[in-house]
This record gives sequence, structure tokens and C-alpha cells, in this order.
Amino acid sequence: MALPSPLTPEMAEAIAERFRVLGEPTRLRLLDLLAGGERTVGDLAAEIGCTTANVSKHLALMADAGIVTRRRAGLHSYYAVSDTGVYELCGHVCGSLRAIADARAASLRETA
Repeated sequence: MALPSPLTPEMAEAIAERFRVLGEPTRLRLLDLLAGGERTVGDLAAEIGCTTANVSKHLALMADAGIVTRRRAGLHSYYAVSDTGVYELCGHVCGSLRAIADARAASLRETA
């Protein structure tokens, strides 16, 4: 999807807010775990070594942003990724980081 140019202040703020939500390492780790399918807060907390309260806080922020959804079943809440576009974005960032690291390594080899 092409961005309108120039960006309106509202669009710039919406994009910045999405990056703020995704710009927290614990949330990225949670999204990585959720790539395998829906999980409970307890499962996620145990996997990343955080308290369930902390994981719940992060999941609530991502749910408010429309990135994840919650499904209740009995005493458990199951979370799943609803905006799979976040994985494409993360893939682009990872590819960019890899290219930068490769270029730096090549530069070091040339100067050695």
C-alpha cells in the first residue's frame, strides 16, 4: 500500500504509534511466539520468563493497537496475531540489519 505524500499529521502520528507499540523487545518476542498459533498468557509468560501481569499488559497494548486478538475459553484467554503484516515488517527490518552487518563485515575484510 502506497503512503499518501506528503503524510498528513494524523497519518504520521498513526504510523509512529504503530512503531512505538512494536518498538518494545518483549512485545517482539511475544509476536515471535504467537507466530506458531494462539497461546495463553501463562504459556507465553513461562516461555519468555516474565510475570503473567507483565505479559498481559503487553498483550493488552497490542490488542488495543489491533495487532493481536483475545479469545476466552473458560478460565483462560488465548491470544493470536490478527495483523500478520507485522511479520512482513519485521522481515524487512531483519533483512536490512543483515545487509548492514554484511556490508560492515565486507568493509572490515577489505581493510584487513
